Amino acid sequence: MAEEKQYEEIAAPKPRGVIEPGSVEYVQDDGSMSLVAHLTELRSRLIKCLVAVALGSCVGYYFIEDIMHYITLPAGKLYYMQPSEAFFTYLKVACVAGFLLALPIVFWHVWRFFLPALTHKERAVLGLVVPTSVILFFAGLAFSFFLVLPAGIRFFMGFNSAELEAMFSVNKYFDFVIMFVMPFGFIFELPLVITIMGKMGIITSAFLKKYQRIIIFLSFVAGALITPTPDIFTQSMIALPIIVLYEVGYFIVRYVLRR
Repeated sequence: MAEEKQYEEIAAPKPRGVIEPGSVEYVQDDGSMSLVAHLTELRSRLIKCLVAVALGSCVGYYFIEDIMHYITLPAGKLYYMQPSEAFFTYLKVACVAGFLLALPIVFWHVWRFFLPALTHKERAVLGLVVPTSVILFFAGLAFSFFLVLPAGIRFFMGFNSAELEAMFSVNKYFDFVIMFVMPFGFIFELPLVITIMGKMGIITSAFLKKYQRIIIFLSFVAGALITPTPDIFTQSMIALPIIVLYEVGYFIVRYVLRR
């Protein structure tokens, strides 16, 4: 009798909504994932993202000499003022390079995490948004690094004289490059943000046209705030892309979305 009772307990189907120890498939009574399941999946995806960043950092450190060569091209020779400054700067550069290399994987895991809660139409839209956002982000970084950053460095090195000589610390220089380049990655997301807001009905082409002049003015203000250089040329190199990106978003909302 005891063996038959034990057999019936094993063979009996487990009720829905019951959390089994060691199981990763937690479901609610309505068939949706429970809070524990969401947290388990979130932890799994965070670990995978961290592993991707760590592997990317290893790749970045392997090619650290080549990366530092291209980073230091606008400034030339750099100096380090403390014995450990160069080493820790190399680690910092490798970590940033690893994050950038792993960024598509991070975006993919974020998309996969929210995928079960989306409709088929939302999945199709997000499937286009994720790669587009990654491409725009890297386009902004490339634009800033190859065009805007050299102009800013030339401006600062223009203060050289018989009494003054530029001697950039490797750590301070890299911090300057990061603070100078990174904002462009987010600025280049502007058309995508405008398109999403237009698709959701938050803004219209009439709204964008109404605030067109204000955006032009704010673009030059942003150029003055982002760039530490007071010359109008460098500020224009920031303001003009913002204006162009805004106009691209306006074009998409008006002629593609017809809002």
